[in-house]
Amino acid sequence: MSKAPEPLAHLLRHTTERWGRRRREYVGVFAGLPVSLLTPLWALACGTVLLAGTLHPPSRTRSRETAARWTHRLNERDLERLSRWTGITVRSEASARRRALHLLLRLPLHLVSFYAVFAWTGLAVLLTAGTLWQTVTGSRSEVHLTWPGVQILSTTTSIGAGLILGLMVLTWFTTALVAAAERGLARALLGLDTEILLHRRIDELTRTRAGAVQAVDEERRRIERDLHDGVQQQVVALAMLLGRAQRAQDPQRSRELVRQAHTESRILLDELREVAWRVYPATLDALGLEAALAEAAGRSPLPVTLRAEPSRPLPDDVATAVYFVAREALTNAAKHSGADGIILDLNATEERVELVVSDDGRGGADPEGGGLTGLARRVAAFDGVLTVDSPPGGPTTVRAVLPLGHRDPSTRTRSSTCVW
Repeated sequence: MSKAPEPLAHLLRHTTERWGRRRREYVGVFAGLPVSLLTPLWALACGTVLLAGTLHPPSRTRSRETAARWTHRLNERDLERLSRWTGITVRSEASARRRALHLLLRLPLHLVSFYAVFAWTGLAVLLTAGTLWQTVTGSRSEVHLTWPGVQILSTTTSIGAGLILGLMVLTWFTTALVAAAERGLARALLGLDTEILLHRRIDELTRTRAGAVQAVDEERRRIERDLHDGVQQQVVALAMLLGRAQRAQDPQRSRELVRQAHTESRILLDELREVAWRVYPATLDALGLEAALAEAAGRSPLPVTLRAEPSRPLPDDVATAVYFVAREALTNAAKHSGADGIILDLNATEERVELVVSDDGRGGADPEGGGLTGLARRVAAFDGVLTVDSPPGGPTTVRAVLPLGHRDPSTRTRSSTCVW
């Protein structure tokens, strides 16, 4: 008995959701009127521009680009309407021709549907007003309806109420049909609705996760090489020196070996600090991203100009990713670019953080190379984008953009410029 209200509650919730969805679609029909009114003007303007390009061949390319830009803008306005009011989000990668075809085909569909919905709504409003007027004034009249074998005695208010209900149902189904037709047309011509985007997102996350795992494995192998080829060799040398000092019979020789061991221990400490810095810099946690980048710039063999203008303290994971991308980009530039100097720009807004590392080297960097591929994997793990512009002869510009999503903003920090 206690579970009896659940089906009723589910039915009410489902009905409420459908009513809300149909109400948004109803508003969406009227919201599409501006695009329909602009479509003939768009067609006339694009036709004129394309005709001018045909008559004047040198301007043909520019005319096509202008028509494509106008088509894209008008089509995007309608896609925004579909996303807001009909529950379909389309991120189109279609060509200008398919966008133009969508605008031309949606025009008769929308005009017919707009006229139908407007007519049903207007008639329902008139009937509602008349029914209320007769009810208030008492001016309703009786109506005799006679069919073969059936005779009905009713009033104008009852007939008006029935017609109003029928028009509401008709408007309901017309709106649903129009919304389905618009969604189908957008999917057929433009593609990439929310379901396709979801599948793409799953594939992207799978790919970036595999890339992140590979980057971690490569980092572990690099640390193992650093420890084996550097620290371990220093420890072995130190142990050998101390062993020889312990076995030496000559006190002077023993003291000389101890001094050598002391020198090796200092070298070992420096090597350990270097390895620890390559693994993770303590400055990043203690003083923040800007100080860590300044330290990385100071360690670079090339002069580095650091321009940091963050508008907010970055989240720890994003700051760590930005730091390692900057450091690896600096290392790659120092090893392979042949540059005289490097410029490192950091700019963070409320929505994203952008890191640009540029040098005046010989260019020709391969975006598919091991170093840059590792950078791309780091950035992709945060849904970011890494671009490399490195024409032969230079310069080379590596740009990484990482979105910040809906993280809580903070206060603006003071910008700085450092030259090393």
